[in-house]
Amino acid sequence: MTSNANVLVTGAAGFIGSHVADHCLALGHRVVATDDLSGGFIDNIPKSTQWVQGDLRDRAFVSSLWRQYGPFDYVYHLGAYAAEGLSHFIRAYNYTTNLVASMHLLNEAIKAKCKCFVFTSSIAVYGKGQLPMTEDMIPQPEDPYGISKYAVELDLRAAHDMFGINYIIFRPHNVYGERQNIADRYRNVIGIFMNQLLQDQPMTVFGDGLQTRAFSHVDDVAPLIARSPLCLEAHNQVFNIGADTPYTILQLAEEIASALGKPCQIKHLPPRNEVVHAFSDHSKLHRVFNPPPPIDLKTGIRRMADWVKSRGPAVPVRFADIEIREKLPSGWE
Repeated sequence: MTSNANVLVTGAAGFIGSHVADHCLALGHRVVATDDLSGGFIDNIPKSTQWVQGDLRDRAFVSSLWRQYGPFDYVYHLGAYAAEGLSHFIRAYNYTTNLVASMHLLNEAIKAKCKCFVFTSSIAVYGKGQLPMTEDMIPQPEDPYGISKYAVELDLRAAHDMFGINYIIFRPHNVYGERQNIADRYRNVIGIFMNQLLQDQPMTVFGDGLQTRAFSHVDDVAPLIARSPLCLEAHNQVFNIGADTPYTILQLAEEIASALGKPCQIKHLPPRNEVVHAFSDHSKLHRVFNPPPPIDLKTGIRRMADWVKSRGPAVPVRFADIEIREKLPSGWE
């Protein structure tokens, strides 16, 4: 299945976005790649794309993308700051980055009659106590990040009803793999653990480490996102996407230590306010996309570990503008 569509990929210097851009190129798309480099890297951007640096919070910049490089057949919107826990303490940044910026894109897509707007949401929209998470559940997000993602989902449906623009919503979870930013100290637990072990530091675990997550390798996620607009059955639908098998954070730590050939040293921090158990059902995704068998956790972790070892440790980056410091988790001060 190939196409020669003109497409826009946001967050293309980031982790999932750069992989989606790769797979769009493989499909024959002409790819315009944009990112503000707040959490991504120039080295991640596929060489065959048209690279444009800019901030999606800037309405004029977003408009200029359509004037200079559009119209776009498909928009793949992956640009975001995905830190559920930290979002409580950076509320204004969260909503301008994840919600307002998305509306700038959607406005232009509607005006230019875009054929399909592909949006990466999150299982953070579900909240807690809904297991396994299924697409027919009523979302009850509990953090500003999940709220912002769900707001965009609702607006996409409203835009479809009013203007007829097609959309596809993916709710990925705990995605890891090559090109992940291991310097981010607030998100991506696998990258955080690997970076700590490379510096001979213990892995920091909030609470008892018995929280469960299903960890998804990026190669099980990005190809489906890239080809989704070509699947008409997927239009105007919501899909959970990711791995099926949940693991505790302690099990994850053991797997990572083994892959890096390091002792499994853990430092327990006070628990933070987070969903304890989170995993979703992917029956709908399998029915529509018929994906290949997923990469198992051991294989995926070892692949990422090899990539991380080839690059070496990174200096953890502190968020520059914490808006609320009350109840900020230990280790984030």
